[in-house]
Amino acid sequence: MAYDLLIGQKSYSSWSLRGWLAFAAFDIPVTLHSAEIYGETFQADVMRFGGNATVPAVRTPEGGLLTDSIAIAWHLADAFPDRGLLPSKPVDRAEAQSIIAEMHSGFTALRAACPCNLRTAWAGFQPSDAVLADVARAEIIWTRALDRSGGPFLYGAFTLADAFYAPLATRLLTYGLPMSDTAHGYVKAITTHPAFLDWRAEGLKEEAEIARYDKAPLKRVPFPTFG
Repeated sequence: MAYDLLIGQKSYSSWSLRGWLAFAAFDIPVTLHSAEIYGETFQADVMRFGGNATVPAVRTPEGGLLTDSIAIAWHLADAFPDRGLLPSKPVDRAEAQSIIAEMHSGFTALRAACPCNLRTAWAGFQPSDAVLADVARAEIIWTRALDRSGGPFLYGAFTLADAFYAPLATRLLTYGLPMSDTAHGYVKAITTHPAFLDWRAEGLKEEAEIARYDKAPLKRVPFPTFG
């Protein structure tokens, strides 16, 4: 029996991306279901699935229910200890769990000012000091891990830490935020990962854009990609 995963629109739902990467990047079978965030039936769709008020949500093969991305992450790491969801070295594993939790509860200025948008980028965005402080904090986290591991991902191979920071990495591209060479390399690794490329490509096939994510009068420019 496979897991069931409820997600929102792939171009916009950053938490859904985290939940999906926790399956897709580690070859864990899952059946996808969707609910349209900000749609009229969103709450009813989530409740029908068994969730509470948000996506992602997961039904386990045994009938358990996970209604938060960090709960999904910890469950899968326990259920599939041989898939490398967390680093094997104890020091790295502890740090990965810590920075996952920090991502889950932090970076509020960046997340509020720069909603996830994988359809487009915006030229001329002026970040606040609070947003720049969040970017600087991400740089510290990424540089510390990458200096030790050598990359391309935070702990060498892709782990749940990368799944959780993937939407933040995309925001740097969407809003043209400053980044060091180290961060640029990491963002490239994230956004060229096969699972991410699949997710973005499927999102671009979805018809409806979410109007509240429009940043006009900023100029819309193509979402940066790496050939």
